[in-house]
Amino acid sequence: MARAVPAVERAFDVLELFLEADELSAPEITAQLGLPRTTVHELVGTLNERGYLMPTGRATNKYRLGVRSFQLGSAYAERLDLAREGQLVAEEIAERCQETVHVGVRDGSDVLYVSKVDSSHPVRMVSAVGRRLPAHCTALGKTLLAALPRAEVDELYSGQKLDGMTEHSITNRKTLRKELDEIAEDGVAREYCESNESVACVAAPVRDTSGAVVAAMSISVPILRWNDETEAALRDLVREGATALSERLGHTS
Repeated sequence: MARAVPAVERAFDVLELFLEADELSAPEITAQLGLPRTTVHELVGTLNERGYLMPTGRATNKYRLGVRSFQLGSAYAERLDLAREGQLVAEEIAERCQETVHVGVRDGSDVLYVSKVDSSHPVRMVSAVGRRLPAHCTALGKTLLAALPRAEVDELYSGQKLDGMTEHSITNRKTLRKELDEIAEDGVAREYCESNESVACVAAPVRDTSGAVVAAMSISVPILRWNDETEAALRDLVREGATALSERLGHTS
């Protein structure tokens, strides 16, 4: 790993203060960072000159983020690709658990797989990117449904029968609503043979820079390898993976 450059680190320390504050003066920055006053004035002056900070007005000595900061953030957001970023994180998570990892998005009452990494085991879940399944039958889909206002969920399934994929599938709206409430509170969804008689699954929500749930990540395991200990470990891991993908999408907790 290359050696960190102290001057660059201090400049980033200054900029990152503005993640929590709309405007700051040089004395306030000095107090928060504990840096010499001269150093802060040099850093602020340089950042102002390059457009990363700008004065809030002529009659004040305070600064706010400048247009260059906005341009960098916008460029980052415009170039984000959920499928690509999801694939990268899914690969990391799959390498750690050796099980199948998916990233999916909601399309109406269905969930659509946008990224996938296969298990390294010979016995594994069979699926494909682009595959679509009923959201209420999958951990991915239930995670995405749990993020919706309940009135929107009711409208989504208004006049629509909840068809099951297996005998374990949820086919009752009251049961679905209860489970969505539990998922929203816990943060992880569970599925046991609801879309596939031989597969269990856990999933967690993925958020964008605004905090909105835009996708979900899941880990799927054949039931022959599923037990309470495995489920507990994978719940933690899928949370970790979903958080990592959220951070790639610009979400900060």
